[in-house]
Parts: sequence; structure tokens; C-alpha cells
Amino acid sequence: MKHSFLLLCGLLAAGDALAQAGENGKGAIYTCTTADGRKLTSDRPIGECSSREQRVLNPDGSLRSVLPPFLSPDERAAQEIRDRKLAAERAAQQDAVRRDRNLMQRFPSEAAHRRARQSAVDDAEKAMRISERRIKDLALERKPMLDEAEFYKGKPLPAKLKQQLDANDAGVEAQQQLIENQKAELVRINSRYDAELAHLKKLWGGAPPGSLPWPTAVQ
Repeated sequence: MKHSFLLLCGLLAAGDALAQAGENGKGAIYTCTTADGRKLTSDRPIGECSSREQRVLNPDGSLRSVLPPFLSPDERAAQEIRDRKLAAERAAQQDAVRRDRNLMQRFPSEAAHRRARQSAVDDAEKAMRISERRIKDLALERKPMLDEAEFYKGKPLPAKLKQQLDANDAGVEAQQQLIENQKAELVRINSRYDAELAHLKKLWGGAPPGSLPWPTAVQ
């Protein structure tokens, strides 16, 4: 009973606000259809239609406004959650449409996509070649160190020579790691472009932007 009273009070307050907004708050006619099909009319918000939409009419029968169903705090909270979810879904859909359009603008043809892939692959392979050349240089730098170390067989190496050899070892190891990183990068590049190309082919084929799931490999 208390809950129903609170609902009616809130509905009356909403109705008062609507009435005051038009033609000095006079002459509003409220009409609604109950759940069992009865059509009700009143000069005040209708308590029996607290959970249903009510049309607010002017004296001449024209529509002034629509009074939405009055929601309880729990119902309002649930509605807000639904509204936020719908807003997030709309935003995600808009992002998907924009992302697909940008992708198609960037790659209007398979040839353009192929050129972009080759450019990315070339950069990774260039970095690998630089590391390979550096390893060769380090091997040349190491040779005189090893020749000098021959004089100390069975003896501790001089501190300076040992530091040079250790630094050379660390340099080689670092370049080898860079090469492994670039090999992994090549795999990632090709996986990304493969997935992107499959996505683009569907878009080029007429799939509406935003209608396809975005490839995981491209993210």
C-alpha cells in the first residue's frame, strides 16, 4: 500500500510539472488504456495507468505530450542500466562503422594492401640485416682478442681483455635477441595483414561497414 501511494505521488508530481509547462497548466486531459483494455480519461494523471504510457492532450484533442510509465527506484535503476548498455552498444557500432570505413579508405584495393604489407615486411627484414651485419662486425672485433688470449692459456686473463670479451659476448647476444624479435615481428605482421585482407575482401564484396566482427589479429 505504501509503495503504491509513493508511486501515485510521484506520478501526480510529474503530471503537475507537465501541466504547468503548457498553457498556464490548465485544460490538460490525460488518457490511457489499462492492461485489461479499458480506456480511461481524466484531468489528472491516472493512477491505474502508473505502469503505462499516458497521453496528455490539449482541450481541442491535440497531443500536448506523453507521460511515460512511472518507475519505482528499482525499475528506474534497471532502466538506467539498460540505457547505458544500449548507449555502449551504439557507440561500439559507430566505432566499428568508422573503423571499417577508414580501413577501406586506406586500402581501396588489394594492390594497395599488398604494398603496405611489403613495406612493413621490408622494415622488419632491414632491421634483421642490420643485426646480422653487426654480429659479423663483432666477430671481426673478437678475433684479435682471441689471438691475445692465446698467450694466457692456463692463466687468468687480464681484466681489460676479459671485459672486452664479455662486452663482445653481450653485444652478440643482444643482436641475436633483436633478430629473434624481428622474426616474431614478421610473423605478427603477416598474421595481421592476412586477417586484415580477409576482412577487407568481405567489405569490398559489399558487406556493410560495421557488420563484421573485427579480426583479433588486427587489434
